[in-house]
Amino acid sequence: MSETESLKEGGIKLKPRISLFNGCTIIIGVIIGSGIFVSPKGVLIEAGSAGASLAVWFLSGVFAMVGALCYAELGTTIPKSGGDYAYIHEAFGALPSFLFLWVALVILSPTTIAIMAITFATYALQPIYGTCTVPEEVASLLAAAIIFLVTFVNCYDVRAATRTNDFFTIAKVLALIIIIVAGIVWLFLGNLDYLQRPEVLEGTKLNPSSLSLAFYSGVFSFSGFSYLNFVTEELKEPFKNLPRAIYISIPAVTIIYMLVNIAYFSVLSVDEILDSSAVAVTFAEKLMGKGAILIPVFVACSCIGSLNGVMFTCSRMFFAGARIGQMPELLAMISIKRFTPMPSLIFLGASSIAMLFIGDVFVLINYLSFAESLVVFASVAGLIKMRITHPDLHRPIRLNMLIPLSFFCMCLFLLIFPFFQQPGELFIGVAIVLSGIPVYLLFVYNTHKPAFLYKPWIWFTHFIQKLLYCVPETSKSN
Repeated sequence: MSETESLKEGGIKLKPRISLFNGCTIIIGVIIGSGIFVSPKGVLIEAGSAGASLAVWFLSGVFAMVGALCYAELGTTIPKSGGDYAYIHEAFGALPSFLFLWVALVILSPTTIAIMAITFATYALQPIYGTCTVPEEVASLLAAAIIFLVTFVNCYDVRAATRTNDFFTIAKVLALIIIIVAGIVWLFLGNLDYLQRPEVLEGTKLNPSSLSLAFYSGVFSFSGFSYLNFVTEELKEPFKNLPRAIYISIPAVTIIYMLVNIAYFSVLSVDEILDSSAVAVTFAEKLMGKGAILIPVFVACSCIGSLNGVMFTCSRMFFAGARIGQMPELLAMISIKRFTPMPSLIFLGASSIAMLFIGDVFVLINYLSFAESLVVFASVAGLIKMRITHPDLHRPIRLNMLIPLSFFCMCLFLLIFPFFQQPGELFIGVAIVLSGIPVYLLFVYNTHKPAFLYKPWIWFTHFIQKLLYCVPETSKSN
């Protein structure tokens, strides 16, 4: 299709190219990262036993499903790309939505991508280095290369990006199915020692503090269930496919997580799991022999799939913010040839690579886990607020009010409880969020920008437009 034909058909805008299957792989691909292969013991440490851990994993899946139902209503009521950003802006206005965008832009999204890339590089290089530690510089260079490659694919074509996501999601699910099947075979051979009473419940911690922390760890293993909402405008038949993708993906992930943990607990004792630095590797070494060498490859594939999903979805969040003037206009540009938000993707890729070389990025994630909880809390609070203030708003999906209210209360618990456990880290997280206020006042709220800043930026924007051949979103030509 020529550029002139594209303009006649619908202007320059993001095209609906994401199918129901693509939507499911985005959700599953983002949720299932390296954690289920490497360290699913966060829940076990606090739950104390295999039986209690499995109960927490199930309840965490129920929590994610309730939250996903709320996002199904939000996504069909406000069918805009940008996910949480669009909902917070619609419900609470400019400043709260900008603060979320600020944290995501400056730290959260690039740091998440950087950590996924580092994890990929470490496990991809492990078979080469064997028992030796992978050099940090080598891992960082390979991580930078994979971020560059994924950025290029996402800039090149939406279909290429979704196919990449489909491939790596299928690969990681197949890897988990191999683990599940191996565990089932082990059980059918009569190895039931670790899953029988009293062994399965031995060491269970029943105090509220421990169970709360176990649930907290489980819930964060399901983070990412809302990411399809970031690309609503590119989803085919979003009113049908958004809720369908959610209804398929969250139960599927819950079942996979449950079965994988049953497989682990059937082969390994609680102590073996707690002592392991990579549970899937320990599992494979005990059960698969030489086949254990494939586990690092599976972890690497899992990381690429998650990285691609986050890159694809979060770039649309920055695009949505720029489109309404809360980010530089450059980030709202669309490639005339590729119909991708190319400047937004390049910015996200470049900032993620920069994060690889600024120090310990893992520390930043600890500070901002609070911010992630706050975002979900604000979005669901917005849903409840709009039910009250805009009762006549068209809602293709309208949940019973008890569902968002229940989820709201659970999110409130997840926000308040950590203050009693990690007050220092959480106060730093709050400070990072609030640091966006002066930025908002200077560059968004203030419409009279100094000429010495404004004119060079306009020149730079026009230069990038010419270089990337991109323009702001346009409607159908008359």
